[in-house]
Amino acid sequence: MNINSLFRHFRESFKSLGRNAWMTFASASAVTVTLLLVGVFFVILMNMNNIAKNVENDVEIRVQIDAAAKQDDMDKLGQQLKDTNAVKTVTFSSKEEELESIVKSLGKSFALFEQDNPLRNVYVVKTKTPEDVIKVAHKIEKYDYVEKVKYGQGTVEKLFNVINVMRNIGVVLIVGLLFTAMFLISNTIKITIVARRNEIEIMRLVGASNSFIRWPFFLEGLWLGILGSIIPIILIATTYHKVIGVVTDRSDIGYLQMLPFSPFIYQVSGVLLLMGALIGVWGSMMSVRKFLKV
Repeated sequence: MNINSLFRHFRESFKSLGRNAWMTFASASAVTVTLLLVGVFFVILMNMNNIAKNVENDVEIRVQIDAAAKQDDMDKLGQQLKDTNAVKTVTFSSKEEELESIVKSLGKSFALFEQDNPLRNVYVVKTKTPEDVIKVAHKIEKYDYVEKVKYGQGTVEKLFNVINVMRNIGVVLIVGLLFTAMFLISNTIKITIVARRNEIEIMRLVGASNSFIRWPFFLEGLWLGILGSIIPIILIATTYHKVIGVVTDRSDIGYLQMLPFSPFIYQVSGVLLLMGALIGVWGSMMSVRKFLKV
């Protein structure tokens, strides 16, 4: 196909959008509404996954050291912890630092224990993956000079199960929503093409090749998908920017660490734009093919 034919197809595709304004509006609206739902759900799912990941990363093992352990014993235990498989970092926290942390968290009334500190020296252990916490904790319990191991036993197992179920449900829902979006958008575009079946038949009667007929409809589907994705992109980007501002200003919900506006929202915009274009082209091609069969 030469450059003149390509420019002609571009002109014809734009003219067709104008000549069939109502059908163009209907198709673009279907793309807009469906992609808006997909985009909103995708943003929510990704942020839920990010919050779940942050919660998982906060899971740690606190190894309380036996009060009878001397400095050499604590050093040996620390090295043993570092050499344990799946351990990422090991941090020592003295009983004075532990008490100071409690005073900051729960109030100065606990400062009375400074004279006779009942706490223990602690090693804070982080694993390479959150799922390794339980296995590593059980292994550490058998080490010498370990008085007690805390990792949120019972709660951590439930937390991991809830997070895994949430992620699986989220993936299933978004895949289902994507297929629904493809069905709705492609069918709306098919109606647009079917309404112009006479135009396709006339082009075939005058000897136009299949590829010559396909190109304008291919481009129309592309433009419809792009047009329909613009409004969802603008609405989602604007709303997300405002929500991030509210969450950032609210110190009481500071634990809700949402994904930063950039580059996340640009990635979402690119996905929606590409999705709209692909579904628009696919819907057009599937419809035109029906009328090009001999």
